[in-house]
Order: sequence, then structure tokens, then C-alpha cells
Amino acid sequence: MAYNEDEYLQLSGIQHFRFCRRQWALIHIENLWAENVRTVDGELMHERAHDSGLREKRAGVIVTRDLAISSPTLGASGACDVVEFRKSADGIPLPGEEGRFRPYPVEYKHGSPREDLANELQLCGQAMCLEEMLCCDIQKGALYFGEMRHRIEVEFTPELRREVVDTMKEMHSLYRRGHTPKVKPTKSCNACSLKDLCLPRMSRCGSVKSYLQRHMEEVP
Repeated sequence: MAYNEDEYLQLSGIQHFRFCRRQWALIHIENLWAENVRTVDGELMHERAHDSGLREKRAGVIVTRDLAISSPTLGASGACDVVEFRKSADGIPLPGEEGRFRPYPVEYKHGSPREDLANELQLCGQAMCLEEMLCCDIQKGALYFGEMRHRIEVEFTPELRREVVDTMKEMHSLYRRGHTPKVKPTKSCNACSLKDLCLPRMSRCGSVKSYLQRHMEEVP
């Protein structure tokens, strides 16, 4: 199955979805958003990574930033923070460059490694988009954590790839239905920038957006 461009979802939403399906729906279905310290710090960190004017050449490596990606198979689009094109005999040719290169995506994160696979799934999804666009095979990438100032390499295993596909399918299903799922509050809610928007409707039916609209109409 291939999705049309108007059906594409934001690939970065995988991270929101794995952290909390309700958070993802509030942002991507109901178009609600709120900043907190974590989101602001993360945005500042991504500013340099997403400067598409920065292109570097190192020994055997070409570094590109803010590379637009998409996949009709996943029904997703987005941008890679950084893609390193590393010289490799079994890589792909690049316009204006000698030799062949293998793409190596790098995703920047403000904090430290998480217990779940949200970051790994987002990075693997980027690799799958690049593979589809460039007709190549990408075996590994890396997550760079600003808090640690350290990279962790991620292998794109068949299991991780299947989980990306399954997660995107579930995201598309919820998006088509316009459904914001209910979830049970956890300690992770305290770190969520949307907790003040989410909690009033945590245990009831209906969307947060409609709740806020009704509440605003009741204010004299």
C-alpha cells in the first residue's frame, strides 16, 4: 500500500506517539501545543542541526543538515537533523562528488537516552525514508544526546523496522478517525508540556479542543 502525499503524517510524530498516544493526538489531530523548558531547550539545540545552509566536508564524509525526506510506503515526511554520507564502495553516487557514499542519519536529542524505543523508532523511520528515496540500504545511524554530549549508535534491525511500520499504521488509523485516545495518568505526565491541556479530559470522552472551546464560550 502506498499513501498519497496529502495523507502523509509527520515522521517526528513517532516519538510523541510512543511516549503517549494521547499526546500525539493532541498535537497532530487536535493541533494543540504548549511549551515547557524541555521543548524550548530542544528547539534551541535543533536550530544548528537544521541549518540547511551548513554543509561540511571531512575526511571521506559529507555532512548535510535539514534534509527533507518522505516515504509513500510509510505515509510519512519530515527532515533529518543530520545525514553523514560516508565513503563506501557499496554506497550510492552523489551529484558532483567522486566515489560512492552510504547515508548515515544522526538525530539530535536534548536529554539523555530513554527507556522506551521512541528515539530509535524515529531514527529508523528516517533511515527507511532515505532508503526508499535513494534506493539504498542503511544499516545503522546514531542518536546524539546533548545532555551527555555523546552519540549512541543504533542498528536498524528487522524487528525495529517492523515496529516502525506497525506504529505508522496505527497512527494513520487514529488520524483517519480523528480519534484522541484516553490514557491512564503516569509519572511521565509531569514532564509533558501538554499536561495542563490534557488532564481536564483525561477520564472523559470528547476532544480536548472541543472542551476548551466550550469552556471559552461559557466565560462571561
